Amino acid sequence: MNKNWNSKEFKIGVLGGGQLGRMLIQEAINLNLHIHIMDPDQNAPCASIAQTFTCAAITDFDAVMEFGKDKNLITVEIENVNIEALEMLEKSGVQVYPQPHVLKIIKDKGTQKQFYKKNGIPTSPFVIFDSAQELMNASIELPAVQKLRTGGYDGKGVQILKDAKSSFDAPHLIENLIDFEKEISIIVARNDKGQISTFPSVECEFNPEAHLVEFLFSPAEISQEIENKAKEIAADLIEKIDMVGILAVEMFLTKSGDILVNEIAPRPHNSGHHTIECCETSQFAQHLRAILSLPLGSTALIQPGAMINLLGEKGHTGTAIYGGLSDLLDHDNVFPHLYGKEQTKPFRKMGHVTITGKTLKEVKETAEKIKDIIQITA
Repeated sequence: MNKNWNSKEFKIGVLGGGQLGRMLIQEAINLNLHIHIMDPDQNAPCASIAQTFTCAAITDFDAVMEFGKDKNLITVEIENVNIEALEMLEKSGVQVYPQPHVLKIIKDKGTQKQFYKKNGIPTSPFVIFDSAQELMNASIELPAVQKLRTGGYDGKGVQILKDAKSSFDAPHLIENLIDFEKEISIIVARNDKGQISTFPSVECEFNPEAHLVEFLFSPAEISQEIENKAKEIAADLIEKIDMVGILAVEMFLTKSGDILVNEIAPRPHNSGHHTIECCETSQFAQHLRAILSLPLGSTALIQPGAMINLLGEKGHTGTAIYGGLSDLLDHDNVFPHLYGKEQTKPFRKMGHVTITGKTLKEVKETAEKIKDIIQITA
């Protein structure tokens, strides 16, 4: 266990200062942890609440090295970071979780899929291409899913490909279009002692235009057998990738009852935000426990819950105006989380709302009532 981990001399650095870092800091305060943030946006959500804030590019080798040289431990809230700098810092004695070898695998969707195949992790069939021309010369079954190997985030760099002429002209992969029954997610954590803990399943519904999670609820409406199988896959995956920290495992449940891993994220994740109100330990607290070599907390569900992402309205770019917030607060068992982003734009994640209740039916009924109350305009 790290000594003096809750003293100000123990510096935890986080690359990325968005909403995930903000909620991580909110949990860190409970343990008197000292979080130092680096982000290229001087108005990032973490800028005003971090112990210190460094405005610099998290993809820049020299900037990451300079930021990390006096830190005891570094973690990330986004995968697009300078991994070479993290490798150097790790060699110099700085603890880095998730480890650089994990970030290397996950940062590249092609490498990620190859890892699944090599390690017996169930996933959809795929083919890797280097360019649009290479794809044009290949024989593939359309429609299919096309994903950029690197740089995609929050639905960007992903498309349903119906014609090879409209493909991305960059290294990418083509996956079979899965006729799935549900999209589910399992959040799993592992500490450096090998202790593993999974959260209850989450069922996701996506905005078809923005390719973002619009609504989720937990527990997912699946059988106990499917729940156990999904948790086993997530635990097997985090162990095989030898990762310390928290890992979101997004999966497809097919109509034939198979579970296929879609993508993974080595950090707190949008599909785990409800854990703040709904579980005995939130995903943010669990991540901190894991990277600090502390015992993992109970993930038991206190109550069913749903989460609605608050997205910027189409056609609005500028200083954010939150319409309907007071009306939202007039409802019981509804918990808004605003991310402190001053500027809105179409489909930008500006916050989320968690809804709790005694039953999933009650939660869904409340979610249906309040889902359109807040309008984020400019």
